[in-house]
Amino acid sequence: MDQFVSRFTNKIDSKGRVSVPAPFRAVLARDGYDGIYCYPALDQPALDAGGNRLVRRIEALLEDLPPYSDEKDMLAAALYGVSEVLKIDKDGRTMLSQELRDHAGIKDRVTFVGLGEKFQIWEPARFEAHFAQAREKVRELRKLLGAGRSAAQVRPQSDTEETRE
Repeated sequence: MDQFVSRFTNKIDSKGRVSVPAPFRAVLARDGYDGIYCYPALDQPALDAGGNRLVRRIEALLEDLPPYSDEKDMLAAALYGVSEVLKIDKDGRTMLSQELRDHAGIKDRVTFVGLGEKFQIWEPARFEAHFAQAREKVRELRKLLGAGRSAAQVRPQSDTEETRE
């Protein structure tokens, strides 16, 4: 499989190293990336991480913005300016910098969470709270979708839109 899936919680050792889950290392290897591309998530107390596919996604996103625009510069600074390339040692471990750990509130354990083409690294209790909130949102969406209705059919309408059946 070429997707990051599942979740794993690992301890950080006394030297600050954490084992990267073997399935995640395998996806990175198949992607041809030697290490982990990692940056503070833009909207969560977590770290976004991945390999070449994540970097290509960021490049495509930036290419869609007008050259020299404030939006492009701000997004590039947020995604490249604080990014790190984490090395993975021969035993499958990596070290998170103090800046990355501070952003995510990571102390002695981390949870790796697969999100398909990328993964996130969380402080375990923060992830559990985030996951509970995500499950609740999914339950609400499921109720809205009902039997056979698509997401487009149930999207919220603005006050100026007419209802079409």
